[in-house]
Amino acid sequence: MPTKCFIRGVIGSYTLFMVVRLKDIAAELGVSVVTVSRALRNRPDIAEETKAKILERVKRLNYRPNLTARSLVTGRSSLIGLVVPDLIHPFFGEIAKGLSNKLREKEYYLLVSSSESDPDLEQNEVEHMLAHHLDCFVVASCRKDTDSLRRISEAGVPLVLVDRSFPGFRSNFVGVDDVKVGELATEHLIAQGCKRIAHIRGPVTSIGDARVEGYRNALQRHRIKFAANYVVACGEASDSDGETRGRRAMEEILALKPRPDGLFCFNDTIALGAMERALEAGLRIPQNMAVVGCGNFHYSSKLRVPLSSVDQKSREIGERAAKMIMALLEKPPSARSRSVILEPELIVRESSKLK
Repeated sequence: MPTKCFIRGVIGSYTLFMVVRLKDIAAELGVSVVTVSRALRNRPDIAEETKAKILERVKRLNYRPNLTARSLVTGRSSLIGLVVPDLIHPFFGEIAKGLSNKLREKEYYLLVSSSESDPDLEQNEVEHMLAHHLDCFVVASCRKDTDSLRRISEAGVPLVLVDRSFPGFRSNFVGVDDVKVGELATEHLIAQGCKRIAHIRGPVTSIGDARVEGYRNALQRHRIKFAANYVVACGEASDSDGETRGRRAMEEILALKPRPDGLFCFNDTIALGAMERALEAGLRIPQNMAVVGCGNFHYSSKLRVPLSSVDQKSREIGERAAKMIMALLEKPPSARSRSVILEPELIVRESSKLK
């Protein structure tokens, strides 16, 4: 394998760069190139004394494998691409963390890109990553169509969708049961005695629609009439301005007659903005309005009124996506796509405790 590094030397006024290859290290130590390669990969079939000598020499020479050369030989880059709508949102950060940790165990590494919730930018990022011959893509798409996703499939690169799937587009998928998210939040508010429950819905995507469906299912189960004006849209904004959208949506909710006594928000950032505006208007949470968000972000328990939230298992989504990637890369390609749907969990805090 033509893997190499450079040693910098100085003779007179000239700087020399000498290429050091695996076979040079092997010859110097009197071992085979295969032995050096196995030691670098920490294989258990290499004697500890031999491994220590090889690693000491590699460290002293500041040796770095030529990954491009390795990929030409193996056909693998050991790189996985992740494209998400927003790196500020804790949900996608947790997915990236879970994904990266599991991939690292198998000596795969993650390249992360944000589309900033811009469909055109998402397509550009995918095209750029395709040029680097990645081994697999993980995408949380913000697009309304599947054009960028089809480009990945047409290039023959395995694809795993996370968070959001597309009806009619066959792909591997890892996500949460979003209908159940809406049901859990609304059922909890009903159990607390709320009779007039509003919902700040997300964008018009499979996720936003599914959570509305769960909200309606729970109302219907308890024979509570669904009122269209109690569902307030927050728009197509990126998650980074969710608090602003939540505040604006709360303005509409405060004007409703009769005013809702319970509120389910599409995510925690929207819930945070909505609660801030409600508190400014003189409402007490949960006494005047009980609130449930979605995401269970790390700050949810540290708010002025700790926020009840539906946990989407974001870290587990990343971990399960990594396992799916390993299965895709280690086995022959299959025409069948796989789906992993995780069960959400309600975390109850002070924002919704009425009983």
